[in-house]
Amino acid sequence: MSATAMPNKPSRQQKLEAKAAKKAAQSGAWSASNTNIHELYQLSVQNVEAEIDFIDETFEQIRGRKAITLREDFCGTGNTSAEWVRRRPTNTAIGLDLDQPTLDYGIEAHVLKLDMDAQKRISLLNRNVLTPGDASGMDCVLAMNFSYWLFKTRDELRSYFQGVRESLGPDGVFFLDHYGGSEAMLEAKEKKKIDDGPGRVFTYIWEQKHFNPITGEMECRIHFKFPDKTKIKDAFVYHWRLWSLPEIRELLSEAGFANVVVYWEGEDEDDEGEGNGEYEPTLEGTADPAFISYIVAYD
Repeated sequence: MSATAMPNKPSRQQKLEAKAAKKAAQSGAWSASNTNIHELYQLSVQNVEAEIDFIDETFEQIRGRKAITLREDFCGTGNTSAEWVRRRPTNTAIGLDLDQPTLDYGIEAHVLKLDMDAQKRISLLNRNVLTPGDASGMDCVLAMNFSYWLFKTRDELRSYFQGVRESLGPDGVFFLDHYGGSEAMLEAKEKKKIDDGPGRVFTYIWEQKHFNPITGEMECRIHFKFPDKTKIKDAFVYHWRLWSLPEIRELLSEAGFANVVVYWEGEDEDDEGEGNGEYEPTLEGTADPAFISYIVAYD
């Protein structure tokens, strides 16, 4: 047999993963071979219940009524949209995203698990957020999980904000989130253990792989690691610009929004330095090395 015809021997890592996959199949414990990256992401990153609580309460505080229609830009699996339509039988949601496999997962994992009435009130569409078409006249438009950071120039981001403003109804409100602080500029990794019950245990790894302080461009990645030593590397990769709060506030104002308000998280009285999950409007934040806030824009 010629050298070129010799079969490739499995590496040590491949052998380990094959053994782990067999064991996972027998025990039902999570491993790299039997999990879905979208479910892992949702457990690691999202808290749609708290997010919708904030949106629902803030809209009512601003407008004096309950919101009904919601558009989730960069919706991914539509997890947030599904939570919205569960809240009230009057609520409707439209999710926009360009990745069809992710939308397909969301339809199976979220939409089809709603009751029949709720399924009629939600649509996940493969559509560019810059050309939302008939997804307009909305009470709420959301751009969460820093997804709008894929727009890397002021002109691009302002254009997106202008399009959102045109998509809102007469008393609509735009909701965004933001993270910042000195640690946002570091090239570093952060790990967090997630335990979702027996066998459903893994480690979420957030990697800020590269940051260019001249352009503000950054590359971030998400990896997952399991107790059996298997890994899912580069489950998600993001090429973003790190936007500051002053820049975003200015661009929202330039896009025509009359009111641009930052909601800052309060501090947990029992755990100094940790947030309490309560966000209040303010013009002064604390110089935390890492913080997450909401931005709310409306006319």
